[in-house]
Amino acid sequence: MNFIDSSVTLDDSVQVGYFTVIEKDAKIGKNVIIGNRVTIHEGTVIGDNTTIADGAVLGKPPKPAKTSTVKLSADIPPLQLGEDVTVGANCVIYRGATIGSNTLIADLASVRENVNIGDYVIVGRGVTVENYVNIGTRTKIQSNSYITAYTTLEDHVFIAPCVTTTNDNFMGRTEERFEKIKGAIVKRGARVGGASIILPGITIAEETFVAAGALVTKDTEPKTVVKGIPAKFSKNVDERELL
Repeated sequence: MNFIDSSVTLDDSVQVGYFTVIEKDAKIGKNVIIGNRVTIHEGTVIGDNTTIADGAVLGKPPKPAKTSTVKLSADIPPLQLGEDVTVGANCVIYRGATIGSNTLIADLASVRENVNIGDYVIVGRGVTVENYVNIGTRTKIQSNSYITAYTTLEDHVFIAPCVTTTNDNFMGRTEERFEKIKGAIVKRGARVGGASIILPGITIAEETFVAAGALVTKDTEPKTVVKGIPAKFSKNVDERELL
């Protein structure tokens, strides 16, 4: 048995599984497939030809802790999914996010409010994307990576598994931190290797190659390979590997 509010927009081309809830004013495009036990919150917009796997929660209203450094604006717009999006099993995507067309949000991923994700993006299994993050077109984030709040990933960025970005040099202490919280900026075409850590406010320049396991403590130069703890210049990126 499903609950679909009478104000929901959907037509006969939409397939809905069992025990699914679709709240008021949601707008479901044509040829959408919705799995079992899915919750689609109020006002969510879903583009044509999108597939939503079992257990997904779309448009969840955010409710941060009283001690959170991120404060909510008074009015958060509904979640918007573009056309041909795939949402994996048990994903949670919050109200206030915008997901571009032909993007995959894989199983168990979490995408917070005030996030913009471009077209043809892959957000891998178990990835966490925190609030106020921008992700460019054709960027790939592989399994279990953590994209902290106030991070920017530009177009054609590659984030390998288990990468960690950070945004708070004070790690929760002192009032001064509120004015200095800043995530990384990973520029177009940069690649970040598995299990790397990027410290707050770091800029990874265009076409940088960060080797696996690196600790990036300083801004990088374009088209360079950096590696080690802390990460240091190793060599230039091979011309054959550039976009």
